[in-house]
Amino acid sequence: MKKYFASSELIINDDGSVFHLHVKPEWLADKVILVGDPGRVALTASHFDNKECEVESREFRTITGTYKGKRITVVSTGIGCDNIDIVMNELDALANIDFQTREEKPQLRQLELVRIGTCGGLQPNTPVGTFICSAKSIGFDGLLNFYDGRNSVCDLAFERAFLNHMGWSGNMCAPVPYVIDASAELIDRIDQGDMVRGVTIAAGGFFGPQGRELRVPLADPRQNEKIENFEYNGYRITNFEMESSALAGLSRLMGHKAMTVCMVIANRLIKEANTGYKNTIDTLIQKVLDRI
Repeated sequence: MKKYFASSELIINDDGSVFHLHVKPEWLADKVILVGDPGRVALTASHFDNKECEVESREFRTITGTYKGKRITVVSTGIGCDNIDIVMNELDALANIDFQTREEKPQLRQLELVRIGTCGGLQPNTPVGTFICSAKSIGFDGLLNFYDGRNSVCDLAFERAFLNHMGWSGNMCAPVPYVIDASAELIDRIDQGDMVRGVTIAAGGFFGPQGRELRVPLADPRQNEKIENFEYNGYRITNFEMESSALAGLSRLMGHKAMTVCMVIANRLIKEANTGYKNTIDTLIQKVLDRI
């Protein structure tokens, strides 16, 4: 029996578009680029040979077009794993649910999703300007813990080692992180020897969860020191950002291929930052467009 999705669960607008994104099923390409900043959608699409649609709703801006013969959709997600939950579920619905019957389609349509973002580097080999592919992500956000099958797609041994290292085991006030792999096939395609393959922490905030202290003291002042020193089976944590874990985790549960590549705009270890990164991020965008 086909699964039916009630209007309270899958909200479809009067024009036939999905609730938050305002995108219609026919506008979605199989290749999707995700960016945080809505302004970066136009920057990405400026390289397209043509545009077939453009729509904007809240922080979600979408353009679908063609780049060197490839049909590509670029979507802005805004900041945080909670927004990735909205974007991924609505993109998957556009691909795999019939909006007329509200039933799951019989054949899985697999999407390829690459998130292009910015991040903070945590190691000596991740100075400002480095491109980091998130081979593994550690989710501080807790999002995947709400979905069935979470344990089947996560690296449970890595999770236990990290929890023990941080001293969070049995601490009810600490995060329950999950560790998820990105698509190895996508990473091999996007990284052609000019990127660092690392382990990314997707934090639940920009300040305290990433060890930044302003007026409110941190619960664990040694958090970042412990993160920088963590090692497991040759893996070191390379960077902080705020979306990669939800993207990789939901994609695995849904049957899509996904990965995140970020440019380092601050190195927390040596306390340097670069806010004038616009030209460099365009270089990364062009690499992804050529390789996706």
